[in-house]
Amino acid sequence: MALILLASVCLAADKPISDDAIYDKVRIGLASDIDVKGGNLKVDVKDGVVTLAGAVENQGQKDKASHIAKKVKGVKKVVNNIEVKIHG
Repeated sequence: MALILLASVCLAADKPISDDAIYDKVRIGLASDIDVKGGNLKVDVKDGVVTLAGAVENQGQKDKASHIAKKVKGVKKVVNNIEVKIHG
C-alpha cells in the first residue's frame, strides 16, 4: 500500500503544468500586485513560455511584471514586450 502511495506521489510531481494553469497564476500575480497593477497587461502562454504585452508607467513596473511571471511554477521563459509609456 505504501509503495503505491509513494509511486503516485512521484508521478504527480513529474506532471507538467498546463499553459492554462500558468496563465491563471501569472494573471492573478500581476493583477494582485500593487506596483504593477497588471489588469491591463496581456498574457500569452505557449509551451511554458510567457509573453507579456501592454503598457505601464515606468521601467520598475515592467521589470516587476517579468519577475512575477518568472516566479510561477512551470514558466520556462518570459518574453517581456511591455512598453513604458510616460504620461506628460
